Amino acid sequence: MTKTTLTIILVEPQLGQNIGAVARAMLNFGLVNLRLVRPRDGWPNPEAIAPAAGADKILENVQVFSSTSAAISDLNRVFATSARSHDMIKSIYTPETAVEALALTAKEDQKVGILFGGERCGLLSEDISLCEALIKIPSNSTFPSLNLAHSVVLIAYEWLVQITSFPPHILRTGKTRLAKRESLHDLFAHLEQELDKSGFLRHKKKRPTMVRNIRNIFQRAHLTEQEIRTLRGIIRSLGAPI
Repeated sequence: MTKTTLTIILVEPQLGQNIGAVARAMLNFGLVNLRLVRPRDGWPNPEAIAPAAGADKILENVQVFSSTSAAISDLNRVFATSARSHDMIKSIYTPETAVEALALTAKEDQKVGILFGGERCGLLSEDISLCEALIKIPSNSTFPSLNLAHSVVLIAYEWLVQITSFPPHILRTGKTRLAKRESLHDLFAHLEQELDKSGFLRHKKKRPTMVRNIRNIFQRAHLTEQEIRTLRGIIRSLGAPI
């Protein structure tokens, strides 16, 4: 994992189980820095171990603070997550845009963090006033409250996307590879030859359009060399005398 990282700060978390679930969510996406502000049941908390599901190194290195200001004092940028604006003038980001901004700062060797409120009532206005901006996670307006670990996992996922080069889409081809244009053109010629023989392309005026439509079907399929061979075998089979 890259050294570029994000600090997660939980303010007054109540349940050890939720802290453990947060640790698991963090490690799933490569985050390791977890700070707690006044955890209700103290720390360490044995209730966090099972839900962490092996994210022990995060639990072992948790930092505990008596105030939010102390927990974020060494950070250069801090955003807060909240479903409410608390009647303050604040920039509000989606998780994607917030994490993009923080990742750019982190890549410049500066420390960044995100504040999460406790399970009962979230962050207080005093906590939010210490932060640069708010992150609002889009959710059902009639049921917007998210579990603490669920909120963290959404942010952690966005973080991993920002700091790594995962392609947005790949096609796994196994031992074969995508077909060359030459193979695709040979398939078209073979298919159109058999369709002419069968009479499917008998309408001369419509033939060019029909041929284009058929070709576009196969163009969208991202055929592999093996699939081309299979299709040509099918065409030969259908054209063979019974």
